[in-house]
Amino acid sequence: MVAELAAHLRRRGWWLACAESCTGGGIAAALTELAGSSAWFECGYVTYSNRAKQEMLGVSEQTLARHGAVSRETVLEMATGALLRSHVQLSVAVSGIAGPGGGTPEKPVGTVWFAWATREAAVADCRVFSGDRVQVRGAAVDAALQGLLEHAR
Repeated sequence: MVAELAAHLRRRGWWLACAESCTGGGIAAALTELAGSSAWFECGYVTYSNRAKQEMLGVSEQTLARHGAVSRETVLEMATGALLRSHVQLSVAVSGIAGPGGGTPEKPVGTVWFAWATREAAVADCRVFSGDRVQVRGAAVDAALQGLLEHAR
């Protein structure tokens, strides 16, 4: 999947950035496993704390207070912040509850919000994955990569 993503990015002359919370750099690691990724992967932000989301990506304090870190609003601001703070044409953002704790009835363990942004638009999607922490994080990385591939096409 990463090789196909790379081919699409190179063909379009696009660069990519990622903003990660619950995946802890897993998306960047998957992208850079491919030799030559420095030709299309600009940077990754691992913003685990709310303060890091604010300082590194420009997520507003009001958004975090009103909607929480695991929300549509937050990942859209994360993806847009990554796009604007780097020299890229495509970004992805991920924030979720990988577990084993931290879930609520409204946002159970396994809830992960994604956003993909280009200079023209940003879209968000929520998924709920089952399994333990490793499985949730792995599924989130896979879903983020699949979304990137769809947006790069």
